[in-house]
Amino acid sequence: METALEVYNDDTEMKSPETQPIKRRKKKSMVWEHFTIECVEPNCRRAFCKGCKQSFAYSNGNKVAGTSHLKRHIAKGTCPALIHTQDNDNNQLMGTPYTPKSDTPRRRYRTQNGSSYVAFNQDKCRQEIAKMIIMHDYPLHMVEHPGFISFVHSIQPHFDAVSFNNVQGDCVATYLAEKQNVMKSLEWIPGRFCLTLDFWKSKLTLGYVFITAHFIDSDWKIQKKLLNVLMESYPEADEALSLAVTNCVSEWGLEGKLFSVTFNHPASNPAVENIRPLLCIKNPGILDGQLVIGNCVARTFSSLAKDVLEKGKDVIKNIRDSVKHVKTSESHEERFVELKEQLQVPSEKVLSLDDQTQWNTTYTMLVAASELKEVFSCLDTADPDYKQPPSAEDWRHVEALCTFLKPLFEAASTLRSSENPSAVTFFHEVWKTQSDLSRAIAGEDPYVASIAKTMKEKVDKYWRDCSLVLAMAVVMDPRFKMKLVEFSFSKIFGEDAGKNIKTVDDGIHELFSEYMALPAPLKPTSQGGKVDGLSDFDTYIMETTGQNLKSELDQYLDETLLPRVQEFDVLDWWKQNKLKYPTLSKMARDILSIPVSAAAFDYVFDMEPREMDEYKMSLRPETVEALICAREWLLENDASSAAAQMSSANIKTEA
Repeated sequence: METALEVYNDDTEMKSPETQPIKRRKKKSMVWEHFTIECVEPNCRRAFCKGCKQSFAYSNGNKVAGTSHLKRHIAKGTCPALIHTQDNDNNQLMGTPYTPKSDTPRRRYRTQNGSSYVAFNQDKCRQEIAKMIIMHDYPLHMVEHPGFISFVHSIQPHFDAVSFNNVQGDCVATYLAEKQNVMKSLEWIPGRFCLTLDFWKSKLTLGYVFITAHFIDSDWKIQKKLLNVLMESYPEADEALSLAVTNCVSEWGLEGKLFSVTFNHPASNPAVENIRPLLCIKNPGILDGQLVIGNCVARTFSSLAKDVLEKGKDVIKNIRDSVKHVKTSESHEERFVELKEQLQVPSEKVLSLDDQTQWNTTYTMLVAASELKEVFSCLDTADPDYKQPPSAEDWRHVEALCTFLKPLFEAASTLRSSENPSAVTFFHEVWKTQSDLSRAIAGEDPYVASIAKTMKEKVDKYWRDCSLVLAMAVVMDPRFKMKLVEFSFSKIFGEDAGKNIKTVDDGIHELFSEYMALPAPLKPTSQGGKVDGLSDFDTYIMETTGQNLKSELDQYLDETLLPRVQEFDVLDWWKQNKLKYPTLSKMARDILSIPVSAAAFDYVFDMEPREMDEYKMSLRPETVEALICAREWLLENDASSAAAQMSSANIKTEA
């Protein structure tokens, strides 16, 4: 059955030598939305396309050509003008096109709403292919694979096959379009930006730097955005870090907005010092460039875990072999389970072999095996194939290893479970870890003490490099302020606590002075932006009292600590108090956006730096950056859309 709309665009009379004048019936075919009839010669009329002006036969004397060829012109997408005038959002024709069905009677029916036909659009299809390749990380060469070409042709025979170069250009175009959207969104960020540099290695000794910006938006929500993926030919060079930061700052217009830099790549002192001027020059006086964090907390935890596993490698191998014996044979596992039931071992842990590139899997394996050690100790009586059970000394060492790994595992799990872990949380974790290691070194067990000594050297270095940044974040939490700094530093530094506490206090006041000195419009003149005309009164108060009015910072520090409730949202607190502390809230916004980890949350347990795959290494560096950045942005857009839809659905449900 053909689908048509009733159209009234030609009610003229048609005369013939053999017949009396008759009135032509009103044309109902959808084609008359796109064609007009013009008389070109006596008794000869032609149909002219409204879009491209091409003419087609219509009638010659009594002979009428029909409309099938006109339908093909518009329904198959062959009219160039029609392709360009269709709506890019829904890709529907301006009229109501018709899809022919050859096996139905050629009768015409009037439709109430019309049926929409999506016209074929080569450009739109190429855009969608590029988006598909980006989002699902498919190889660009797939568009040249015979199977893909055959599949697409079966769906749309009119699609012109695209080459590798075509789709590479389309992917870069998608990246550039998304990049413009990201740049526009960053223009409205009220505070400064903190950068993280995540280094990936490659088999070709090339390095890749993933640069991510962290910031707090106007709604006081912490956000992050991947900005660059830069290839470094000489990643070990002293200039590699600073060059990457310089390129990013220039490309994204972050001059004067850079607050801190955190990286996870082993860097020499000259390499770190090359970064400091970037902060000082672009942000004069910001703690003299001290906000350069050379120790990503995720990499620090992985390095500590690696030390623990190295100390216990022989014992761990014995445990791994025992687990392997059970897990690689159904009969062995059945005997193990039967023996566990006979011994009535209460553990619910399930044995699993570890992935030696992920230290958390080794920890999980050791914990499970340790809880089932009674079964392993008796397994040789039930399973004659099991020859060498771990000794009692081995199990004692396993317990010691787990004691060291457990706090690292829990802290790293916080990184993995939260997209933006708080620096306050890791202030607690680091100083507690340092205190625990000090006690372990002083203990009587030489095996435990040797492990603790190795770990403490790295924790001490991390604390020296990062304690100022972590402590400043603690001060900006109204539940702790300087009090927790004073308490924890007295435990860690002993007689030197006073000097280190003063360093934090001086740093906070120095930074606040820099924010007070910021030029307008960053510096608020008064609460709400209104001038009350009482500046002379302020001068009178200072002269008559003989002292300056308390600064926002000192007023904040002197106020009573808030109760330590578990669900406290420090960012929301500053949002609610930004009028009370107009300048201090700006400083708090930037301090609380400093990230403690440069590694993506999926990779916090990696034993080694991530490695770029060989396929991407075969592509141009610009293409690699386009594919990786665009993928992240597109996925973020999809996640935001899904969250908005869910929120809307919840609101409707509640209503």
